[in-house]
Amino acid sequence: MTKVPLPDERILFKGHPAIIGSVTRLLIAIFTLGIGAIWFWLRSVNTQYLITSQRIVIESGIFSRDIETLEIYQIDDIQLDKPLDQRIMGTGNIRLLTRDLSAPKLLLKRLPVDVRELYEQMRPCIQQARFRFHVRDEENPREVF
Repeated sequence: MTKVPLPDERILFKGHPAIIGSVTRLLIAIFTLGIGAIWFWLRSVNTQYLITSQRIVIESGIFSRDIETLEIYQIDDIQLDKPLDQRIMGTGNIRLLTRDLSAPKLLLKRLPVDVRELYEQMRPCIQQARFRFHVRDEENPREVF
């Protein structure tokens, strides 16, 4: 996983998505006699999220690795998503709407933390980064329909 190079960059979250992060996945694991759980484990272990005060890095892949990096100042909106089956299991999703052309919508799935608290930590970091890079809302490259 990418190291945090800057001294003023702090880690907000580093980890994997939850293996069994929803009731649906739990039922699949039970009904497939554990084969589904092995598949979910394999997918979870091979996906890592690094959310810092300056960027988000998603590293995924079983045989080959894909690394998606998003500078935090490019985030336009954060949406929290806590479906009932994930709330029961204590996980949640964060949806990011960004200015990044390669990933205009980014979904951080089944985060095994309080997503509301993570959102509250990310919000001031985003505002500070947008101020530091002089990003204004009217500069949004996405077209509005």
